[in-house]
Amino acid sequence: MAGPTAMRLSSVLALLRPALPLILGLSLGCSLSLLRVSWIQGEGDDPCVEAVGKAGGPQSLDSRTQLDQSDEDFKPRIVPYYRDPNKPYKKVLRTRYIQTELGSRERLLVAVLTSRATLSTLAVAVNRTVAHHFPRLLYFTGQRGARTPAGMQVVSHGDERPAWLMSETLRHLHTHFGADYDWFFIMQDDTYVQAPRLAALAGHLSINQDLYLGRAEEFIGAGEQARYCHGGFGYLLSRSLLLRLRPHLDGCRGDILSARPDEWLGRCLIDSLGIGCVSQHQGQRYRSFELAKNRDPETESSLAFLSAFAVHPVSEGTLMYRLHKRFSALELERAYSEIEQLQAQIRNLTALTPEGEAGLSWPLGLPAPFTPHSRFEVLGWDYFTEQHTFSCVDGAPKCPLQGASRADVGDAVETALEQLNRRYQPRLRFQKQRLLNGYRRFDPARGMEYTLDLLLEAVTQRGHRRALARRVSLLRPLSRVEILPMPYVTEATRVQLVLPLQAAEAAAAPTFLEAFAAGVLEPREHALLTLLLVYGPREGGRGAPDPFVGVKVAAAELERRYPGTRLAWLAVRAEAPSQVRLMDVVSKKHPVDTLFFLATVWTRPGPEVLNRCRMNAISGWQAFFPVHFQEFNPALAPQRPPPGAGPDPPSPPGADPARGAAGGGRFDRQASAEGCFYNADYLAARARLAADLAGQEEEEALEGLEVMDVFLRFSGLHLFRAVEPGLVQKFSLRDCSPRLSEELYHRCRLSNLEGLGGRAQLAMALFEQEQANST
Repeated sequence: MAGPTAMRLSSVLALLRPALPLILGLSLGCSLSLLRVSWIQGEGDDPCVEAVGKAGGPQSLDSRTQLDQSDEDFKPRIVPYYRDPNKPYKKVLRTRYIQTELGSRERLLVAVLTSRATLSTLAVAVNRTVAHHFPRLLYFTGQRGARTPAGMQVVSHGDERPAWLMSETLRHLHTHFGADYDWFFIMQDDTYVQAPRLAALAGHLSINQDLYLGRAEEFIGAGEQARYCHGGFGYLLSRSLLLRLRPHLDGCRGDILSARPDEWLGRCLIDSLGIGCVSQHQGQRYRSFELAKNRDPETESSLAFLSAFAVHPVSEGTLMYRLHKRFSALELERAYSEIEQLQAQIRNLTALTPEGEAGLSWPLGLPAPFTPHSRFEVLGWDYFTEQHTFSCVDGAPKCPLQGASRADVGDAVETALEQLNRRYQPRLRFQKQRLLNGYRRFDPARGMEYTLDLLLEAVTQRGHRRALARRVSLLRPLSRVEILPMPYVTEATRVQLVLPLQAAEAAAAPTFLEAFAAGVLEPREHALLTLLLVYGPREGGRGAPDPFVGVKVAAAELERRYPGTRLAWLAVRAEAPSQVRLMDVVSKKHPVDTLFFLATVWTRPGPEVLNRCRMNAISGWQAFFPVHFQEFNPALAPQRPPPGAGPDPPSPPGADPARGAAGGGRFDRQASAEGCFYNADYLAARARLAADLAGQEEEEALEGLEVMDVFLRFSGLHLFRAVEPGLVQKFSLRDCSPRLSEELYHRCRLSNLEGLGGRAQLAMALFEQEQANST
């Protein structure tokens, strides 16, 4: 028995012998790991106890248990905001953009080195081809007092020496833009840059490193490590490298002599920082192409040309435009190819969805048409022909199709004909005879949709002709949303409210003053108020009572309640005051940089309204005339509070019109008495009015004009008209003076009629009146 057992054991050991090292290693590793864990636990007890118990001596087991229990029961506690009423209130001013508050920077700034001879030729060509792709494009020249072409930002250094020009350019970039941009691209004006590729390259590189990237060239007689970036093809400098280079610019300018600015910069970086030019970094290669003389870019098809970031040299502006045309066509073809690939992927994936092919929307890849949930959300179609449109701004049933609208329709018809010929050629060729019917509507989720009924003439390959009527559908999709450049404004601007008051409005003035105190004085808004008291010919004279005595008493009471507050008032006498004449009086009493908020006695100003006034009124650029929310007549639209709410609550100044006041209301588009504008802009428009209309014609025009009409007709500013949900006014009938112009009188009457109530409320009032008359 011993023999077979020994043989069996030896065979088993022979089989396990190759795995023995692995088994022994695993066993030894697990043993050491368990032994190390026991040592760590044993050594960690006493030091923890000593650290916790230093202040009061060694802690007992109970104290340690209590400490562990408190850690397990820890819960965050919300501390409510509390403001000490005894301390002065300080308003927190926020920046206009969140990236300013977060310290975010723009990605890329482009600097172009130009000269006296090429500023008006090659530099202009560079600006027209790439300026719209970059956040900022600067041109640097050594010419003193250079004449700046339109739409270009030129910096003149006053010295055309190459080293001096490069040194001052880098100093200017560091001083004015060092904290705002991550990358700086420096190029010459005889270089064509493929802007989208350069922006994508900057977006792929890490910003926290010193990088000098471009087309690397060797110095004459230097080693392979000493390289500089050729200026003709442009080069990238990181922000961190520019910050390190700034202290060495003066020394490099005095020690390094070079006739080329790019060589001077390369030697400065190598000598001071030991950094040379590289052509590849983080898997991104800077590709460039040297364009031979008399080479036609239309026929160039080499891989180096097609993939280049920069092309150099460009001898004239026409060649720059030809290069731009060639590369734009290449980018367009690449975009169409990517669109086709994405559409094919969408078709393949849609077959796997529960809806199947029925879930595809047209065109592929764009959102489906808007689906209305009620009849009030249905998007209407506008009917048009080649000569007329039947949806006019002024409400007329028919008006000529002209301007941008006519160009839009013509482009849609041409696109439809081009697509038909592309689909059916060479078998059929279509020619347009005329447009039978046209429909279009704007879908906020997709863009502008068109449906065209075209009368076409189809021509076959054999020359046969036949008239066909076909309906086509087109879509002009919404493109990328961009932020329009606007001048910077701040919420710290002081607002000067102006309230014209006539004797008939004196009774409502105390209510306005109380609302002004609650919405402006209480939160300590940076705003002032001027009361313009308008007396009639026989009001406020000797022996006649003062109709504004209550207003003056209420103003004095506010000054007493709020120390430091000064409510100014001006008294004028006019038989038929117009808004423009009254504004002339106030304008002369204030500086030209004053921001006016022209109000009415029914206006209820508040912090949000004042902030939107500051943000939307831009000096030298834009005037803002808000559209207030007008409550309906409570007699026709009675307030209906919720059950158990008690008496009818008044509408607060900041009520949400979307929910509606208790009785409903509407935004009064006919009223334009409220506005925000700067005094300098008003004086400029007023001077132009006086120049265009002289003598008796001006006097007659002032009687029928409002301030908004002055800006609209006699100013080059943008006139911004938008609904303002913070301006909620009680129902009131406006006094429509017969001295107003026909248009203003019509708008005043229409405002009163539309403000009575909604259609359902007016219909119910008529029905109840007919029922009462019939009985």
